[in-house]
Amino acid sequence: KRLDVVVMAAATLLAVDFEVFGLVQGVFFRKYTQDQAIRLGVHGWCMNTYHRTVKGQLEGPREMVKLMKDWLKKTGSPSSRIDKVEFKNEREIQDYTFKNFSIKH
Repeated sequence: KRLDVVVMAAATLLAVDFEVFGLVQGVFFRKYTQDQAIRLGVHGWCMNTYHRTVKGQLEGPREMVKLMKDWLKKTGSPSSRIDKVEFKNEREIQDYTFKNFSIKH
């Protein structure tokens, strides 16, 4: 019985919305974000906004979403400058709503 609880906790899927502010357009930020998400097995999407930010959604196991959030805050693409990142609407989900991580245009 105990193992079931551990397995369930490990399998908890989180979803969160994000927006990255700074120099994040014209620096391959979306491509690097997609590459990192694929490496971590995180699903979702990202896109440029008219406000010169990059926004999107992440979905995945709690630990992988945490790693992805840290990457968005601290790393980004080599030429980017991240001023701040807002995360909103973090929630547990039962299943993925996206098949992979895509770049929207």
